[in-house]
Amino acid sequence: MTVHAATTTYTATAQVFHWLTATIVLSLIPIGLVMGHVEREPWASILYNLHRSLGALLIPVVALRLTWRLTHTPPPLPAGIPLLQRHAASATHFALYILLIVQPILGWVATSAYRAPITIFWLFELPPIWPQNRALSERLFGVHWLVGLMLATLICAHVGAALHHQFIRRDGLLLRMWSGRTA
Repeated sequence: MTVHAATTTYTATAQVFHWLTATIVLSLIPIGLVMGHVEREPWASILYNLHRSLGALLIPVVALRLTWRLTHTPPPLPAGIPLLQRHAASATHFALYILLIVQPILGWVATSAYRAPITIFWLFELPPIWPQNRALSERLFGVHWLVGLMLATLICAHVGAALHHQFIRRDGLLLRMWSGRTA
């Protein structure tokens, strides 16, 4: 069944925020998975520094993105999308925003409690935002890892839904965030 295509796209600003966020997060996840298993220097330090830098960069990017989203109504979903899918899309987007806010702050608190430096792209250091507490840090890093898995799972669902709309439903939904074109 072919559903009528979406006739509007997200603004260019919303698209930039989306793809910038996606690029940062899709870089953070594999770096985060690998960095704890690399023991050779300088690679371990480089990966940790890059992960912390990208995580810190994610905080203002998501804050600006969320501000934009709250002040600019997104284009409506195509009329043929069932109510359950609409609710699932809303819930997924809401959860993604929450986790994108919580995850980098959780990493900053955990790293602060560990007292590891957070050097941003080898340029400057962020101050610790939590007193030193190694036991708490270890627990928070465990939560950080679980939140990362939840984010990865939601991202897979988000990408899977976009591909489903593009190739199965053929309703042009993917193109709303892809370019300035309408489907």
